[in-house]
Amino acid sequence: MEPVLHVVDDEEAVRRSLAMLLMAADYNVETYGDAAALLNAASRGTGLAPGCLILDVRMPGMDGLSLMEELSKRGITHPAIVVTGHADVPLAVRAMRVGAIDFLEKPYTEERLLEAVKAALAAGDEATRRRSAETRATAQVSALSPREKEVLECLVQGMANKVVAHKLGISPRTVEVHRANLMDKLNARSLPELVRIGLAAGM
Repeated sequence: MEPVLHVVDDEEAVRRSLAMLLMAADYNVETYGDAAALLNAASRGTGLAPGCLILDVRMPGMDGLSLMEELSKRGITHPAIVVTGHADVPLAVRAMRVGAIDFLEKPYTEERLLEAVKAALAAGDEATRRRSAETRATAQVSALSPREKEVLECLVQGMANKVVAHKLGISPRTVEVHRANLMDKLNARSLPELVRIGLAAGM
């Protein structure tokens, strides 16, 4: 699915201008007049299409940063670019704290905006890959036996085979067998890859 750029700004002329610029760069664009319109779209049917957000900070009702906080509460984690005509340090810091990928102060150039969009979409792709890896790792680890999970937890903590054996009250040879089984079941080609899977599964 092609990403969608969700533009939220209370000024119609700004929305139209941004939409024309972004569509000229071959992006799919949806525009919203305020935070409530975006939240309504997010709560309908399949929800908010994957992509990124371009949010004006100062809008009537819910501002752009409060909108990001509300989306986060709903589990919607689209990367966001925050735009403002009245930038200051506390505002920029708050934007970063709520997860903004970039912070643009008006007036900005077309090149600067398109760079920010490209970075936001790349960040979104990376987050999607990470969530997919976490889901896959959790499913793989859940299929392990209780003892295999214990051995994996010890390996994630950096313990050597002899230390694992002492901790679990089993022989080093048994640890080696469990480790080999873990490599096979988790399709890991090396110890670092095995550890990465354990970490991705939340160990």
